[in-house]
Amino acid sequence: MDDHAKKMEGMGSRGVTRPMMDMEKHNTMQGHENMDMGAMKMSAADRMKMLKDHHKQTLWVYWVIVLLGVWMIASPLTFDYGKNVVSPAGGRSVWLSLSDRIAAMYWSDIISGILLIIFGWRSLKPNRPYSVWIICFIGIWISMAPFIFWAPTAIAYYNSTMVGALIIALSILIPGMPNMILFMKMGGNVPTGWSYNPSSWPQRSLMIGLAFIGWLASRYLGAFQLGYIDTVWDPFFGEGTLNVLNSDMSHSWPISDAALGTLAYTLEFLMGFMGGTSRWRTMPWMVTFFGILVIPLGFVSIFLVISQPLAVGAWCAFCLFSAIVMLPMIPLQIDEVIAMWQHMVQRKQKGDSLWKVFWKGGDALSTEMDQRSPELVTFVDNPWKVFKSSIWGMTAPWQLTISVIIGLWLMFSPTVFQMGIETSYANLNHLGGALVIVFAVVAMAEVLRSFRYFNVLLGLALAVMPWLLEDSGMSLTISSSLSGITIMALSFSKGKINETYGLWDKYVV
Repeated sequence: MDDHAKKMEGMGSRGVTRPMMDMEKHNTMQGHENMDMGAMKMSAADRMKMLKDHHKQTLWVYWVIVLLGVWMIASPLTFDYGKNVVSPAGGRSVWLSLSDRIAAMYWSDIISGILLIIFGWRSLKPNRPYSVWIICFIGIWISMAPFIFWAPTAIAYYNSTMVGALIIALSILIPGMPNMILFMKMGGNVPTGWSYNPSSWPQRSLMIGLAFIGWLASRYLGAFQLGYIDTVWDPFFGEGTLNVLNSDMSHSWPISDAALGTLAYTLEFLMGFMGGTSRWRTMPWMVTFFGILVIPLGFVSIFLVISQPLAVGAWCAFCLFSAIVMLPMIPLQIDEVIAMWQHMVQRKQKGDSLWKVFWKGGDALSTEMDQRSPELVTFVDNPWKVFKSSIWGMTAPWQLTISVIIGLWLMFSPTVFQMGIETSYANLNHLGGALVIVFAVVAMAEVLRSFRYFNVLLGLALAVMPWLLEDSGMSLTISSSLSGITIMALSFSKGKINETYGLWDKYVV
């Protein structure tokens, strides 16, 4: 047994491993570099034995879940959700009366606690995946309940959001996906035709870090909307943040949109840890849901933020900060989604059921293992090397970089030229500049380099529309027009592509 295998075995014996790590240990011990796919098969009996052994190692997890169930039952009795209650910020009307909010949180925590005890107890025996998944969804509900019911006290909110995240981690992160070891397909972790592994830990580490930063910002804004703090600090726009958070746009939501964002960032943070380094083929469903959270919902969140000057007539500093955090997550995540799509297509061509592959993964088409990505443990000694590997697949050609700079200029130009935030010229430049930045940054993903063509249309609009506005002076018109023309010119060149992407190479144009 080599040193790597011994390390894996040692981790398993301490009960901190996950099924995916056990499988990787199996691959390592078999010498995967020179092994054909048939040799990498495991019998059903071997898989069941590994499942039971793994369950013994992680049995403590389910006892902790039972104890957290007791904690949730005791929480409303200990903290008294009817004492020191608060009202939502800005005189916002909510769908529940104060007494109903108190009762809803009270019974939600108690019922959730009882269910955690029941299903945590059931999970003390192996091979009960449905119980574990129910525990996971209970954790999600516990995280959601405070902003759905407008939790009347800060302790109810903070207790539920932290315990909910912990329940999710204990159910499907620390022990791994329920019963995945029974059907997980072994094989290589580099997609066919790719030059790197988009599911490597360096690739995911930056996403995890950004999600955590976004979680902190959204949690702060959510605390204000829910009424737990009286004001929000804004270093740039004065009362702008308060105006946005208390606006009709914000109040049109039946729940706190910032607290909803906190839940989204919580799930993104936790999903960053899910699965092994081959999850693009072993867990297509998870990569899909992670991609939905980051990409389409990320676009929606960003567009809501950049529309604030138009809809509210104000900027929100922390909202902009959240958008800045979310934006690079889109190009950083899309490559893993593309790798998953390629695997699904290739398995379909082999005659496999897409439904089965989506939920249980598919057989690997090669045994190539990732030898290029550095280990995360080397970050302290060589942080730059690890960071560079975390952004493989994302490059910043000078054309896109300059487009971002011009987009920033467009956003700042109304202030420079002392134009009111509610003028047509300001609206055009705020929205146009922000969209230029969004599409330029997204196009930094090599697999989405074609997104730069959206800036051709935006550049054309920015070049023409200022001449049609009545409140734009000549200097402002010329500035916007030249910016638009420059953006158009910069958006035709593809720039350098460093990596290869298998079936997707033909779409990198």
